[in-house]
Amino acid sequence: MATVTPIPSPPGLPIVGNAIQIDPVAQRRSFSDFADKYGEIYRLHFPSQTVVFANSYRLINELCDEKRFTKIPNGVLEEIRNGVHDGLFTAKPGEEAWGIAHRVLMPAFGPLSIRGMFEEMHDIATQMALKFARYGPSTPIPASDDFTRLALDTLALCSMGFRFNSFYAKELHPMIEAMGGFLVESGKRPSRVLPSFFYRTDDAKYWQDIEVLRNTAQEVLEARKKHPDDRKDLLNAMLNGVDPKTGKHMSDSSIIDNLITFLIAGHETTSGTLSFAFYRLLKNPDAYQKLQNEVDEVIGKGPITVDHLSKLPYITAVLRETLRLDSPISVFGVTSLEDQLLAGKYPIAKDETCALFLARAHVDPAVWGEDANDFKPERMLDEPFNKLPKNAWKPFGNGVRACIGRPFAMQEAILAMAILFQNFNFVMDDPTYSLAIKQTLTIKPDNFLMRAIIRDGLSPTQLEHRLAGRGISREVSKLSTSEASSPTEKGRKITILYGSNSGTCESLAQRLASDASHHGYSVDKVDCLDTANGALPKNQPVIVITASYEGEPPDNAALFCSWLTSLKDKTTLNGVDYAVFGVGHHDWAQTFHRVPKLVNAKLEENGATKIADMGLSDAGSTDTFTDFETWEDNVLWPALFEKYGTTNSKAEETQSTGLSVEITNPRTSTLRQDVMEAFVVNTRKLTADGEPVKKHIEIALPSGQTYRSGDYLAVLPINPKAVVQRVMRRFRLAWDAHITIGGAANTALPTKTSIPAQSVFNAYVELAQPATKRNILALAEIASDQADKDALKKYANEQYPEVLEKRISVLDLLEKFSTVELPLGMFLAMLPPMRVRQYSISSSPLWNPSHVTLTFAVLEAPSKSGQGTHVGVASSYLDSLEVGDKLHVAVRQSHAAFHLPQTPENTPVICMAAGTGISPFRGFIQERAEMIAAGRKLAPALLLIGCRRPGRDDLYTEELAEWEKIGAVTVKRAFSRDTDKSKGAKYVQDLIPLYKDEIIPLWEHNARLYICGSRASGEGIRAEVIKLIMGMETKDGVETTEEKAKDWWEGLRNVRYATDVFD
Repeated sequence: MATVTPIPSPPGLPIVGNAIQIDPVAQRRSFSDFADKYGEIYRLHFPSQTVVFANSYRLINELCDEKRFTKIPNGVLEEIRNGVHDGLFTAKPGEEAWGIAHRVLMPAFGPLSIRGMFEEMHDIATQMALKFARYGPSTPIPASDDFTRLALDTLALCSMGFRFNSFYAKELHPMIEAMGGFLVESGKRPSRVLPSFFYRTDDAKYWQDIEVLRNTAQEVLEARKKHPDDRKDLLNAMLNGVDPKTGKHMSDSSIIDNLITFLIAGHETTSGTLSFAFYRLLKNPDAYQKLQNEVDEVIGKGPITVDHLSKLPYITAVLRETLRLDSPISVFGVTSLEDQLLAGKYPIAKDETCALFLARAHVDPAVWGEDANDFKPERMLDEPFNKLPKNAWKPFGNGVRACIGRPFAMQEAILAMAILFQNFNFVMDDPTYSLAIKQTLTIKPDNFLMRAIIRDGLSPTQLEHRLAGRGISREVSKLSTSEASSPTEKGRKITILYGSNSGTCESLAQRLASDASHHGYSVDKVDCLDTANGALPKNQPVIVITASYEGEPPDNAALFCSWLTSLKDKTTLNGVDYAVFGVGHHDWAQTFHRVPKLVNAKLEENGATKIADMGLSDAGSTDTFTDFETWEDNVLWPALFEKYGTTNSKAEETQSTGLSVEITNPRTSTLRQDVMEAFVVNTRKLTADGEPVKKHIEIALPSGQTYRSGDYLAVLPINPKAVVQRVMRRFRLAWDAHITIGGAANTALPTKTSIPAQSVFNAYVELAQPATKRNILALAEIASDQADKDALKKYANEQYPEVLEKRISVLDLLEKFSTVELPLGMFLAMLPPMRVRQYSISSSPLWNPSHVTLTFAVLEAPSKSGQGTHVGVASSYLDSLEVGDKLHVAVRQSHAAFHLPQTPENTPVICMAAGTGISPFRGFIQERAEMIAAGRKLAPALLLIGCRRPGRDDLYTEELAEWEKIGAVTVKRAFSRDTDKSKGAKYVQDLIPLYKDEIIPLWEHNARLYICGSRASGEGIRAEVIKLIMGMETKDGVETTEEKAKDWWEGLRNVRYATDVFD
């Protein structure tokens, strides 16, 4: 006899049940949070029904059995029936109109009919491509909006011969506006908990939108009946078709229902799929490159024909994989035909609704493996796709009620991608963008912006000729001429490209651009490396400034690096002159400077000419800005002078580089755009008095921001008030002084607008940045006292190591040498722009999906420069915040490996940290505690943590004790100042041999290991783990060496273990 297992359910409220726990504008996220917490199945209670959510493949496979479950529209679909009645998408079982329409329309959606729509699809796709071209390469394109225009115009033209002309109108057609309002309100109506009286204004607009939809469709129908034609579109199929079963025609009402249904269902899903596909490709440069290579090989540069579409298997695979990860309709419902057990144990009542939650089932490791969350189109090529288990991939619905328009949608999407990738390269407008979801009837990326750069050096006019199948004149193609090398009135052209996540390399690029005019150069372009994907300019110097991140390219350089490493023709870059400057950190010894070295080598290997030796900086031991200026002055400009003979005015440069600043009194406000506004909910001190201060802060995220435990929060800090006051005093500025900045095209500061001086010093510049040699020499030139001149010159030469060691800033020097009357504009030009600081999030979204917590140490110590107190910019800023204060933040994804395992029931977890390195692990353990509280049985977790003394700086002791009681974790501590209370263990790494009998069994059961802390603790842990490995090997009779053990350990990085090391 089967054992019945109750279906878990979140606690609800009387009458409304779980209704108010569902975010009406982010339902998918709410359902995902419940799935994370409760596992493969849970039941939600609403005022009029219960709904069982199935989140695993094995459950969804059963729910697709049409003998046991059937589709009955309810919830949102029930509301949509108000507008489209018994259309194909919303009909109830047995409704005659659905059967007639289905049988009449099946031939119209057959392969030959869809092929016949190619020319009209091509017409609309060409309109979109030309709009992208005319935007220009620097204009952000709202991807979801323009793909919505594409899908709507294509559907309207192919289904009923109607042109919305969305790409030629600023305002959308009234029918489109009405459709959007109708869908949004249909999504909200099922979640209402108050009497209808409270929604009367919303209801009036809802019914008005329905009237606009139906009236417009009625007008189209009447026009076709009055002026019939022989178009092979869906409207004629509905007007002229006869149901082979009943001999009936579709009624006018049914035709109107289905015309609207096509527009609703087709435009939402296709536009969402294309938007997600572009997001995924831009985040996965190898897939991007494979897709574009396929287009180039199959289609080339000629016109696209319908026969090409069946020869693009990789595009098809990309779309299938996108639909797996980001199915626009991420949940659909069925109703149980009888009382029964699901999976032989979960009781489902007759007529109870079951929701097939594809957002979870499509990433079930049981089908898709441990890399289920990764975007891998190769798994969706025809051969592996056809071997998938039945019902494993369901983005188009199920059975007889599956989407009838699938062939139409796939042809439209393949064509659009082929045209766009044939003619454009794309980059993220914001490379740090994290996927945010906008939900109506379907889901789309929210605020996803990209830029389009025309390939092959074509102008928009030339592209228009290509798309029309006409010849292209190459005379005005910018990249194919040699005129780029000719000096202009403003100087010889130079291109500066950067790869940067933290902003450092971008700052260096802007600094180089500011210096260029003083050496006889006119900056042609300063942009990220990805904008040069496949299009490096020739006959002008190209300067590349890039970093590495664990050996991987920065987010805005990954596409470029993928293209560069895939080049097969070793003459491709003939005529490109280049120089490279690289930034790295020696902590990542295995991949130190990997990307700049790779770019430097591959450029030369593929035919480019190196015009200067590569410059490198180690951010872990020297000052990057000083290293860059040294390379710039001693290597780059002399090399350019030798090759091009341009003016080398280094002597003039020192005093001339600056910004013009006008001091005024009006007040304005300026906001940063790379982060969004959040506010502080709670803050508390974690350490005892007398201990180094460590604090906990809770922050309410900006609307639409989501996170996973293990992610980062980027915080845009402001400089300490005391330091800002020092600047104001040194430059004798009134507290309410305003400044207007001008005089430089390449600056991150707000220009041509009046802004409070304190705001600039607070938020826009790094006041504590160590002075560079060039900064100090500029001060020496301006100094009026000879002794000060000599002292400053010593600082710029033999005493410069002292500047770096003591972090002596320009402000420190100005205060030390009072005879230096530095203009304010020069001071601002010397300072790098304020950079965001990343902190590991110390909470789990299962605790609160819209709040995060941070755990941080407050850095405050006597300044080594001798000028007051050294205060950590970001930590002092966070320390100063109180409840209700606002700050600017953004969620940043951590490495994919630095997240909890996908199968927490089966995969043990080992976490090792010291001090505030506990941050991400508090989030991990909090997440496990929430899962256990929801009834899930998890594999063991072990936390090894280092601190000073028990009860003094032993962070989160009470919380961890509670979580330990319920089995979420086992905690072992090392006390560096009280070792007798930690069995002699002084540091966290000392716990490894002490508790090896607990660690080894977890490791042998496929445990995932996570390490977080300072460089010293990270190295100590690594050394002890390697000793442990060697001991295990020796015990098993296997001979090994330390070198082999180290190689083996490195091979497991981001597979079995992941690290997050900081200074």
